[in-house]
Amino acid sequence: MKLYRFLTGPDDASFCHKVTAALNQGWALHGAPTYAFNADTQHMQCGQAVVKEVEGKDYHPDIKLSEQ
Repeated sequence: MKLYRFLTGPDDASFCHKVTAALNQGWALHGAPTYAFNADTQHMQCGQAVVKEVEGKDYHPDIKLSEQ
């Protein structure tokens, strides 16, 4: 099964750690990162899509993507 996640977070080290953790769990970057201003919080937000291929499992909507 092929999995997709879109990671988001504030423009700080915590976002970089979130992406780094995903990479170390076998996820791969997919496309370019995004960077936008959140008018509600008055802060910049980052986003990065990641994908992962998991053999021997079938997709169902109840799975927790971060635990695959």
